[in-house]
Amino acid sequence: MLIETETTPNPATLKFLPGRVVMSAGTRDFANEEEAEASPLATALFDLGDVVGVFFGHDFVSVTAGPGVDWRSLKPDVLAVLLDHFVAEAPLFHAGSAAGIAVPADDAALGDDPADADIIDQIKDLIDTRVRPAVARDGGDIVYRGFREGKVYLALHGACAGCPSSTATLKQGIEQLLRHYVPEVTEVRAV
Repeated sequence: MLIETETTPNPATLKFLPGRVVMSAGTRDFANEEEAEASPLATALFDLGDVVGVFFGHDFVSVTAGPGVDWRSLKPDVLAVLLDHFVAEAPLFHAGSAAGIAVPADDAALGDDPADADIIDQIKDLIDTRVRPAVARDGGDIVYRGFREGKVYLALHGACAGCPSSTATLKQGIEQLLRHYVPEVTEVRAV
């Protein structure tokens, strides 16, 4: 089995492509060891000691190394864990674990105003069709969290969380796109 790797805009994160589906629906972000307990694979990656984040996408796993960690020494260990997992066809999540359910993309943290339903549908459609595929190519995900008074709130996951270029992506890419197609949008903010 060959697992390809790709760099991401976040220098602390590498994207690993096992050549098969990782998550058939949704995505899952593990920001610490406690969250990783829901997944044998995430737990094994955190057990390496130098891993501070794991993200499961549709067909990739993004791994974030801690500050000062050299990927040249960590990458072979991550590849070994991934190879062992996928060759053994081990489960991604522990059986019966509610934590294995991916967070729905439209699970808004803010209470949206029902009067804005048409605007919100336009925003979600643009995010799902234009933004999320591009962000996934970089090893991450972006999820709609709310719309209030012209401001769109988005959550960044995987390689996007903590990426030095995420502010530029939000302001110069996503905000401009949304403002162009949805004039009611005045600003995009990360939550």
